[in-house]
Amino acid sequence: MFDTFIKNWNKRKLTNSKYEILFEQYDGDEYICFDCETTGLNPKVDDIISIGAVKIKGNKILTSEKFERFIKPKKKLEGDSIKIHQIRECDLVDAKDIDEVIYEFLDFIGNRPLVGYYLEFDVAMINKYTKSKIGVTLPNRQIEVSALYFDKVIGKIPQGNIDLRFNTIMKKLDLPMMGKHDAINDAIMTSMIFLKLG
Repeated sequence: MFDTFIKNWNKRKLTNSKYEILFEQYDGDEYICFDCETTGLNPKVDDIISIGAVKIKGNKILTSEKFERFIKPKKKLEGDSIKIHQIRECDLVDAKDIDEVIYEFLDFIGNRPLVGYYLEFDVAMINKYTKSKIGVTLPNRQIEVSALYFDKVIGKIPQGNIDLRFNTIMKKLDLPMMGKHDAINDAIMTSMIFLKLG
């Protein structure tokens, strides 16, 4: 009931009627798994430099229906962030502006539930832009794969220390690691975790 109140309160702030669909109840069988690469870990001051997302339908990851965009950051990339995501300034020469990409992303996700690894951060980064562009934060249902993994293994080791690092979860679930750390590969690997735990 409280969630419904918050959702309705959020909807009243919507400034673009095209996105009323975000608030409609979703009753399909698709999910959107997404990941952002950023200039840092503070949504208030850092920028998104890439978004990768894939649809999950039933028991399949629809990589043919992926969303992959590179975004021009508002400030210079720092060496520490380049070491993590391997995206350099020269890689972003033809990148789009976040003001354009955020609308494309909203059109891609619709009102489907969102899946991710430490999804709270990625959603906070997206919300930074949706708030200014359409007046609201993402109302989509959110599913955190590290929480699903925790719930699955806690019964086996109730007093144990559960390692929730991404690589550890992939290894424990016997899933293949895919290449370098980037948004689309991370979204695909996170989708594999979601399906394995489903």
